[in-house]
Amino acid sequence: MLNFNQLRTFYHAAKSQNFTQAANELYITQPAVTAQIKSLESICKLTLFRKKGRNLHLTYEGRVLYDHVCKIFEYEKAIEKAINGMLNLTEGRLRIGTTKTYARFLMPSLISHFHKVYPNIKIVVNEGPSQEMILELLQLKSDVAVVSKGVNKEEVSYIPFRREELRLIVSPAHPLAAWKRVSFEQVSREPILMKELGSGTRQAVDELFEARKCVPNILMESGNIELIKQLVMQGEGVSFLVGVAVAREIAEKKLATIELKGHRPSVDVHIVYLKNQPLSPPARALVDMLEQLRTNDAVPPDIGSVVGKILATKVFN
Repeated sequence: MLNFNQLRTFYHAAKSQNFTQAANELYITQPAVTAQIKSLESICKLTLFRKKGRNLHLTYEGRVLYDHVCKIFEYEKAIEKAINGMLNLTEGRLRIGTTKTYARFLMPSLISHFHKVYPNIKIVVNEGPSQEMILELLQLKSDVAVVSKGVNKEEVSYIPFRREELRLIVSPAHPLAAWKRVSFEQVSREPILMKELGSGTRQAVDELFEARKCVPNILMESGNIELIKQLVMQGEGVSFLVGVAVAREIAEKKLATIELKGHRPSVDVHIVYLKNQPLSPPARALVDMLEQLRTNDAVPPDIGSVVGKILATKVFN
């Protein structure tokens, strides 16, 4: 069986046609080079070098072998380059799982700044309900996720990231819009447009109703935030959505928001990755960036504050 070290010795000796120079390049002795070549010739049952005077010459068989061996060590250099590229983040792939809200309102700014630092990293973003994104993480379809914690999974590490306030929204023409603050009982009588099962928003709203031992009057369930907003604008019902998702419509008075007496529903968002599994270099870089955006506040800033921090600081440099 061919020995890789013998092939490497042959490669250097054939390239220089000088055993002493090959020994210097390999940091071994000249007799060690001679021994390796003789061992290789014995295994191949071929003569690879002939000596004429003080000069070494490759035989025909030696030249054929050298042509093939050159390709091996060209591949070795390419492999080393690829390894260094992945370690130094000059190439690689990053797969991120996130909620639809974060995909729309956080990821554009975050990915833009990530690419400024690591322009050659290819990024794949998967979006969906938080529980679906955690499942994809467990199935190795994502490297890192930014989602609501939801049900605790032992295989997953959760790093608290942000807290997103849920806003009760209604049409400006809705009777409840005249109130600054409403009771839960008033809201529970209204048809509600729900986020889909598995989302952090849906879980928070379900827990709110369960705590009051009340069954919500669900008119529709959807993962499409824009559809929910449009139906609320048309007076079809009320809904709870993350503040940043409705901030523009509220400012433009297309939607109205009302406080809920005794309740401030919110969604805790986490940076999520697998325990006991090493993060890839791009995933580690993303987690480090996200951790720089965290604070130690009792109530961390919401997504709008995060984006503002990204745009206003040089946290990625």
